[in-house]
Amino acid sequence: MTTPSAPVSAAPPEGASAWVTIDLHAISDNVRELVRRTPGAELMAVVKADAYGHGLEQSARAAVAGGATWLGVAQLSEALQLRAAGVTTRALTWLYAPGADFGAAIDADLDISVSAPWALDAVVAAARERGRIARVHAKVDTGLARNGALGEGWTELVAALGPVVAEGAVELVGVWSHFALADAPRHPTVLAQRERFVDAVAELERAGIRPSVRHLANSAATLTNPDAHFDLVRPGLAVYGLSPVPDLGAPEDFGLREAMRVTARLALVKHAPAGQGVSYGHAYTTTQDTLLGLVPLGYADGIPRHAGSVGPVGVDGRRLTVAGRVCMDQFVLDLGPSYAGAAGDEVVILGRGADGEPTAQDWATAVGTINYEIVTRVSSRLPRVVLGGQA
Repeated sequence: MTTPSAPVSAAPPEGASAWVTIDLHAISDNVRELVRRTPGAELMAVVKADAYGHGLEQSARAAVAGGATWLGVAQLSEALQLRAAGVTTRALTWLYAPGADFGAAIDADLDISVSAPWALDAVVAAARERGRIARVHAKVDTGLARNGALGEGWTELVAALGPVVAEGAVELVGVWSHFALADAPRHPTVLAQRERFVDAVAELERAGIRPSVRHLANSAATLTNPDAHFDLVRPGLAVYGLSPVPDLGAPEDFGLREAMRVTARLALVKHAPAGQGVSYGHAYTTTQDTLLGLVPLGYADGIPRHAGSVGPVGVDGRRLTVAGRVCMDQFVLDLGPSYAGAAGDEVVILGRGADGEPTAQDWATAVGTINYEIVTRVSSRLPRVVLGGQA
């Protein structure tokens, strides 16, 4: 089951040591910009993983307000959570194992992706039991070698689809796939995957099966590869104002703005002499008499443990880095000898690059990961402050 974000409010809870601010207006505006960039295609906002850490239900509603006509989630539990919250926008779910409750999915009016005959058989059985038509999307593996039917497996899936589509047990709504290197739009694998996708659609049509929507483009392809837009695009990261192609442009270069801001208050400020080792292992040592600031966030809150001495934070308009190791609940900053602040001062962990704040991409670059991981790992124990929309 998806873990919901911490309780939301319109302002930081009194006495909170750290919190996450989610700007739903930014999500809506980002979707509007993505819709503008994809004329002729519908838009599916991918809200999996608690909407990349931004809050599943509220982010879904904000995306729909911005023009998304579809929602996408990986886990069936996420899709059912949307329906339980009263979100009725058409939604696709695609990741499950044998034994998944396809009956609940059909009852909830969800679209279900199938990648193998066993999955199709299970969906058909649930549809027949209910006397309803199941809406399915067939996923072809065009070269990512992850989910989807690969090679002869696709031919087998097409053959299995024919009779049940003709029977009316299922409606083949869509056919789809996923890129391996969409962040390199002219890479040979991208071109090859698009060609394989077109061939897979043609194979379906030769079998007399005509899907309503073809979808291939994730955030990177949505922004950089119009040839991959087809009938529907599936941006995820870009919905939340982050760039999936940081080497090609920052969010503002694509008309996007970050929707998440993480803020903390210094829990302690104290003097330390030159030569003082800081935090576990004394991986950092002060070089002068200075002031140390204690930030009440750690790896239990989503701060990467290996961000010691490299993780970027903003204090009083300055950019500092973590001093020493990140602990479970806290880390230290060397504020310098002239720092004039005190405990309670705000520290920006991540925010908007256009405002000069550290960003998820800055953290990703510092610790050798991707911005997707930085936002999705932010802990649900941090309270959420929601700007715009309904919490």
